[in-house]
Amino acid sequence: MKKVKKVSLKQLKTIGVIGAGQMGKGIAQVCAQSGYNVIVVEPYEAMLQKSQKDLHKNIARAEELGKIKKKEKESILSHLRYEKELESLAEADYVIEAAVESEAVKVDIFSRLDKICAPHVILTTNTSSVRLGKLASATQRPDKILGMHFMYPAQKMKLLEIITTPATSDESYQIVKELAIKMGKTPITVSDSPCFVTSRLIQTLINEAIFCLYQGVSSKEEIDTALKLGMNHPMGPLELADFIGLDVVLAMQQALYNGFQDQKYRPCPLLMSLVEVGHLGRKTGRGFYTYNQDGSKKAD
Repeated sequence: MKKVKKVSLKQLKTIGVIGAGQMGKGIAQVCAQSGYNVIVVEPYEAMLQKSQKDLHKNIARAEELGKIKKKEKESILSHLRYEKELESLAEADYVIEAAVESEAVKVDIFSRLDKICAPHVILTTNTSSVRLGKLASATQRPDKILGMHFMYPAQKMKLLEIITTPATSDESYQIVKELAIKMGKTPITVSDSPCFVTSRLIQTLINEAIFCLYQGVSSKEEIDTALKLGMNHPMGPLELADFIGLDVVLAMQQALYNGFQDQKYRPCPLLMSLVEVGHLGRKTGRGFYTYNQDGSKKAD
């Protein structure tokens, strides 16, 4: 059997980031600002162009705020490269997948990456709900499959969840942890369980808030006010659900319920009804609240 080369953090030069959405472009910025060459892979031209424009804007803003110098800005921008095909990641030393939150899509991506990337390359995912074991089983390198779950926005939030499976090697884990610290993140280690820690906690809170509304315990405004003023949350749980997207919230809650088969995680019928009629939150202009085109809340 061919011996797989051992790697260390010092040997990582090029990081592939799959997906140019909100999370992908934030992760790409973090990687570039940490001194890595970054290959951003996104199959949709419009999304790729928007990501490139937004990244330039975000990095220019960092210079304006004095967080980086002009010379650093030019260096960071020169580290970013944009591609449409996964095959471009054949030269990557490390990969972070941040594509759409779909198990089928992610399994397909990992299966393809396993053939494209060199055998020593660690493949990570930014998933908030897909089980890592499913992705590991789609490859011939289960010891090198981990979760690297960034918080939104990735370029600002310090916390990072490192998700491991029983097959994850200590060597792979240490490299991911060292990389997270180099990126300025505070990593916590989480085992491969439904929705991990952060998503499990916030989705349970959101679901309970929806049940409070559904059962007439209080109004949506007062439920959100309770969390903002009573627990110092920056955003109420119903506002947060609208911001995330109610379809995404429902998918994550179904992942929790299916994963544990426990009634305490069953999604509220009100959430299911809103999703069924296409009221998905800010992105459709209506969810628990109604919104203007600029995303601001309309007065009821």
